Amino acid sequence: MKETHTILLADDDPDDQELIVHAFTEVSPSFKLHIVNDGKEVIEFLTTVSDSRLPCLIVLDYNMPELNGEQVLQKLSNNKRYESIPKIVLSTSSNPKNIKDCLGKGAHAYRVKPDNFSELVVLAKEMLDLCANAA
Repeated sequence: MKETHTILLADDDPDDQELIVHAFTEVSPSFKLHIVNDGKEVIEFLTTVSDSRLPCLIVLDYNMPELNGEQVLQKLSNNKRYESIPKIVLSTSSNPKNIKDCLGKGAHAYRVKPDNFSELVVLAKEMLDLCANAA
């Protein structure tokens, strides 16, 4: 069983982290957000938490140091423990190859980071709805 309101956010850009946190808070203040700065920290966090503390959603920036979003998906795809957790890739890139590769490696969705805050709030609501459905 997963925590119903814990979201794992992996993004190496502090400005993007702040905007995403603000958008999630705008939609629902009742969630917990665990923020890491790169793909390696995603794997470390997931392997150290108990099954009951697994997040209800994993949000991955595509371009991160250590391991990028696609590489994290590859590592998670080999483990049944993480199968039921929706994974969203957020990126500034709309490269069709990146999108295809991420979806092929288990991403629930690949979204280009919105240009304005109101669109980010809409995206945050969509992502939080995945949490509610995964619970």
